[in-house]
Amino acid sequence: MNKDLRNPLARARGLGSAKEGVSHWMLQRVTALGLIFLTLWFVFTVVSLAHADFDTARATLAKPWNAVLLIALIITMFRHAVIGLQVVIEDYVHTRWLEVASLVVIKFIAVLATLTGVLAVLRVALGS
Repeated sequence: MNKDLRNPLARARGLGSAKEGVSHWMLQRVTALGLIFLTLWFVFTVVSLAHADFDTARATLAKPWNAVLLIALIITMFRHAVIGLQVVIEDYVHTRWLEVASLVVIKFIAVLATLTGVLAVLRVALGS
């Protein structure tokens, strides 16, 4: 019995899975799980600094583990956002040039924002 569930025309044309759907889906879930823990840590840290002065807040964020976790939060957050927006654009934008342009713009903005956030954390952590 043939277990290929594709339409016969799609099978004849060689069309089928791009083999990327599962990895995209899994990466979206892994980043979401990571964001749960990183966001809880971030909220706890910000709440604990609610009545602290600037120097105390800066010293707290300059601790190595806090800087590393904050950088991880920034990278994970933007990666998660890019994956989610990419899925939405691929599903709902049907004009090819607009789809490609949107994906390029979103990835460019995400990389720029990620680098800006990481640089800001490093400047606080390294005291420059």
